[in-house]
Amino acid sequence: MATTRTASTRWEGTLFEGAGKVTLQSSGLGTYDVSWPARAEEPGGKTSPEELIAAAHSSCFSMAFSNGLAKAGTPATSLDTSADVTFQPGEGITGIKITVRGVVPGISEEDFVAAAEAAKEGCPVSQALTGTTITLDAALA
Repeated sequence: MATTRTASTRWEGTLFEGAGKVTLQSSGLGTYDVSWPARAEEPGGKTSPEELIAAAHSSCFSMAFSNGLAKAGTPATSLDTSADVTFQPGEGITGIKITVRGVVPGISEEDFVAAAEAAKEGCPVSQALTGTTITLDAALA
């Protein structure tokens, strides 16, 4: 069954002087402030499109990786994943780095890294971000 998730943003003013609020409508988790300075300089308590992409990517990757490990008969005890999304004003998103550390009984480091690479390629968010360089740093904890 297909699902659709919705978020919306209300923006007021110009790019550099204005500000907005992004609302996570589907989940009802809240409304968050966004601004150009938060995106291109310092967050100052605000989020950015890149941080939201990082959240989506780290969680999607973790789900895909967990599933792949379980299907291979080596379920993870835990996976700690972060995604760093680099934004360069004037260029856009210039790269994403996924870092994962896992506790996975009965798996070799080599097999862990190979499964992580497969998860990176198969994750729907990775697939949506084709055209962006995505690097991976995977190791057993």
